[in-house]
Amino acid sequence: FSVKTLIDRSCFETIDDSSPEFNNFAAILEQILSHRLKGQVTWFGYESPRSFWDYIRVACRKVSQNCICSIENMENVSSSRAKGRAWIRVALMEKHLSEYISTALRDFKTTRRFYDDGAIVLGEEANMLAGMLLGLNAIDFSFCLKGEGLDGSFPAVIDYTPYLKFTQSSDSISSDEEELRTLGSSGSESSTPENVGPPFIMDDNSWFNKCKRVRQKYQLTLEQKGYLEELLRLRENQLSESVSQNKILLQRIEDSDLAHKLEKEQLEYIIVELQDQLKSYQSLDQLSAEVSLSQTSLDPGQSQEGDGKQDTLNSISEGKEDTPSLLGLCGSLTSVASYKSLTSLKSNDCLPSPTTEITSPGLTPS
Repeated sequence: FSVKTLIDRSCFETIDDSSPEFNNFAAILEQILSHRLKGQVTWFGYESPRSFWDYIRVACRKVSQNCICSIENMENVSSSRAKGRAWIRVALMEKHLSEYISTALRDFKTTRRFYDDGAIVLGEEANMLAGMLLGLNAIDFSFCLKGEGLDGSFPAVIDYTPYLKFTQSSDSISSDEEELRTLGSSGSESSTPENVGPPFIMDDNSWFNKCKRVRQKYQLTLEQKGYLEELLRLRENQLSESVSQNKILLQRIEDSDLAHKLEKEQLEYIIVELQDQLKSYQSLDQLSAEVSLSQTSLDPGQSQEGDGKQDTLNSISEGKEDTPSLLGLCGSLTSVASYKSLTSLKSNDCLPSPTTEITSPGLTPS
């Protein structure tokens, strides 16, 4: 259809990029050459989409005086799809499009390498493609290779409206006439019931055709009913599966929320314990710092005097019985705080010095 409309249009005007017939033909040819085209396997094993120009570039190099190199060297055409569209225009202007297609289809090995099974170029329709394109050699084309038609960012869209035609069969025409007669007779009967004419008599052939149409409508309705019932059953199965999956997902969400709450409580408990341990360590460090500071503040003379007084108290305790006050005093002298009080006890007369003679047995420190 596209080739025929293109030939008919060429009889009245020159075919260029602005012609809707050519745009439709180019879109159809691009869709045919791109049908089930294999993707290019990358180094990582993924398939990247490719254009039909990759196939034409390899399969049409055997054509004499081909335009493959000139298309590759075009500066304003960068993408692979744009190069393929430029090739279609150049081949039409050179009147060699049929030769290019036939040469590419004869290279069956290359075609199998670029297309999957079921592609149009691998089917029986491909043999007629080159013959249909042969009629385009009689048309003089004029294209601009710098227009918007070469933009590879837009896909090719086919307009089917020029090819849609409604043809009414003879059976449908007769049925329409019968329906019009029936409506006319029913309208006349309702409007003028007193003027009743002779009944409309149909032959056996008309009844048979009418029964056949009713049977076809019934069969079509029955098939549609079965299709809708099957579709409804599939949708119900999908709905039940979706509901069950939704329940499973909700249960997983609840379980994960509960696990997160328990984990949060455990982490909070661990944080509280670590804070308590940190406080205890800080108090111990502070106490050890105070003790070391107090020990360094004592000079050697005071420590010696304290040692002499401790010896005197020990000698007194050997000759006297231990009393609670003495035990308390001796116990207090062994602590760190007693070292600080020795300087205040130095001038006290009640505490004997190391040089004082103890002659009275009743002398006890207060």
